[in-house]
Amino acid sequence: MVISNSSSTTKEKDHNKERRMFVGVVWNCAAELKLLLTTLLFLCSLATLLQFLPSRFFLSPSDLRHCLSDSNITTLNNSSSQLPHINTDYLFNDGVLKRAFNPFGSAAYNFILMSAYRGGPNTFAVVGLSSKPLHLYANPTYQCRWVPHHDPLNSISTAGHKILPDWGYGRVYTVVVVNCTFPTLAGADGKGGQLLLRAATNGGGDRTLNITDTILALDETPQDFANFTAQFTSGPKYDYLYCGSSLYGNLSPQRVREWLAYHVRLLGARSHFVIHDAGGVHEGLMQVLRPWMEKGFVTLQDIREQERFDGYYHNQFLIVNDCLHRYRFAAKWMFFFDVDEFIFVPKKSTIKSILDSLTDFTQFTIEQMPMSNKLCLTQDAPTAFRKWGFEKLVYKDVKRGIRRDRKYAVQPQNVFATGVHMSQNMVGKTTHKTEGRIKYFHYHGTIAERREPCRQFLNSTEITIDGIPYIVDTTMRDIAGAVKRFELKMIGSRLQRTRQ
Repeated sequence: MVISNSSSTTKEKDHNKERRMFVGVVWNCAAELKLLLTTLLFLCSLATLLQFLPSRFFLSPSDLRHCLSDSNITTLNNSSSQLPHINTDYLFNDGVLKRAFNPFGSAAYNFILMSAYRGGPNTFAVVGLSSKPLHLYANPTYQCRWVPHHDPLNSISTAGHKILPDWGYGRVYTVVVVNCTFPTLAGADGKGGQLLLRAATNGGGDRTLNITDTILALDETPQDFANFTAQFTSGPKYDYLYCGSSLYGNLSPQRVREWLAYHVRLLGARSHFVIHDAGGVHEGLMQVLRPWMEKGFVTLQDIREQERFDGYYHNQFLIVNDCLHRYRFAAKWMFFFDVDEFIFVPKKSTIKSILDSLTDFTQFTIEQMPMSNKLCLTQDAPTAFRKWGFEKLVYKDVKRGIRRDRKYAVQPQNVFATGVHMSQNMVGKTTHKTEGRIKYFHYHGTIAERREPCRQFLNSTEITIDGIPYIVDTTMRDIAGAVKRFELKMIGSRLQRTRQ
């Protein structure tokens, strides 16, 4: 009995404890319960009220569809008013169905202006791109007009002479250089004026249309004319100017370092190098260019915008023609070659003596010496990473019976347009007989690879690999030390840690 009473008492205590816990939980959650009950009460009241409202206060699914349909019709009508007229097929009474053709958009621009330069008291050059199919399958023409600032009504006009210097290499776009030579002086009074270019398609593309675009090619101020006159009459600022092709890709800073030091030494104090960045001048390469820019030897131009227009090889022909006319009166001689090519003259000669012997020619071409971009001497293996590229790449390709590319130089005052390997638009003579006087060593592919160029080390002075005969030629190797000392003298040791 004692045990039974004790058990009953214990159960009662537990029950009272659970009831107090439930009350505590309810008390602690009172705020949440109030919100829940209030929400339920509101929803029930709303449901009851809606039962007594008339049906006109509601939107049926059909009403919603009608609204959406009206909205779509309105939007479509607004859009249709902005669309061009569409020609439809037409059936003649004799049963012939005339089909309709509706053109939209534009395949390529009529003309893309890059630059325009004065070439004399009455002549100008306009450099740009144009649709390649337009020039292949039509006959676009150009008209030039000079409009004086002080007397716009007294303008003069002449037919523009178009030059296509890329020899059909263009892609969507081809390079066009328009020569505007007026029969009388144009702006020679120094008061300024505008050069307008009227570019007509003459039925190119759509034969029913002759679209003509009027382009402001040059807006010359009196100061612009004064600057031109000073340069035109005072003689060239530089003896030698390098017009570089478009640089693109992940280029090797070390190879460019070697190339610059070598050619500044070769061409001398009165030389200048114009580098065109088509996406290849990254930070590592910029560190190599900057010391020479500070010394006044290098001008860097950002031409990445030209990538919008699909021309040959990053618009290489466009860039060299702009460089030609931009610096036409700034240099005695202008060189066109690449940054994996090294110009060389024999020890007993200088670049000045060679070019002085060629002054009777407007243009001369330079013979190529192709070098292996991977074969090196076994003796260089332990220290190859410390040697410069043209110092250790000593195997020359001597295969006979094949035509090799040449590079060239011109006296730019006599050239109207130019190419990559030579010019065909100039006044004067060209000579190709420069063997033994000047040549260039070509290390093809080395500039585009950021790694050690030596892949294979050899002991032999003569060897044939993959059908190509090579011999050892240490011409460039022998002057590497002098080039290194020249760089140290000119810009110090700031490039000593340049990476591949």
